[in-house]
Amino acid sequence: MEISVELIGILFVVAMIAGFIDALAGGGGLITIPALLMTGMPPAMALGTNKLQSCGGSFSASLYFIRRKAVDLGAIWFILLCTFTGSAIGSVLIQLVDSSLIKKAIPFLVLAVGLYFLLTPKLGEEDRRQRLSFRTFALTAAFGLGFYDGFFGPGTGSILSLVFVTLLGFNLTKATAYAKVLNFTSNIASLICFLIGGQIMWSVGIVMMCGQIVGAHLGAKMVLSKGKRLIRPMVVLMSFVMTAKMAYEQGWFG
Repeated sequence: MEISVELIGILFVVAMIAGFIDALAGGGGLITIPALLMTGMPPAMALGTNKLQSCGGSFSASLYFIRRKAVDLGAIWFILLCTFTGSAIGSVLIQLVDSSLIKKAIPFLVLAVGLYFLLTPKLGEEDRRQRLSFRTFALTAAFGLGFYDGFFGPGTGSILSLVFVTLLGFNLTKATAYAKVLNFTSNIASLICFLIGGQIMWSVGIVMMCGQIVGAHLGAKMVLSKGKRLIRPMVVLMSFVMTAKMAYEQGWFG
């Protein structure tokens, strides 16, 4: 299929906006996946192309956080490994099974994340007591959310931020930085699976990836400069928007 230069330009802008939002609160896929589907691209190719472009955004934000020493890769290597493994398994499994059941359950989970942040205004203001060791966190939360991101994906960034705050005791700014590095790891694993399946439109994906890099870099700067003042309302807003969108797609409103 062919896509006009004008439409590719629009997709660049869409990806830039999505990268900015995703770096702050997650949920960028809510913008990019519908945009890709509206081009007439087959669903599997839209998902694969989306993974390519989202890797640009998550890499840009992750690199910014790492360079600013907001993330210690040496301390979380096993967490990253479990995230990668879970995502790879989920990406393979989604091609073999019916995902309708998990799609029905996810709006409730994402809504719960938004409500939790909304109703606990002091959550993540400062570091708290760590509830799990890094190894236990890696084998449970990191593997599970990596699997979810490879299998389905919406809301992964917001949920990762929440589990870093509640289970590892991170403050919200630190949790957002670490969540983005895990998100990049799961994106890479999923991208490899789509790449093997030949489900990527490279011309569109690369242009959108450039937009993502710009938007995510700006978003990451906002995370470290504005911190929880901006992150919390964005997480709540995006959680509610994601819930409404998924509920609408499932016919909850009629």
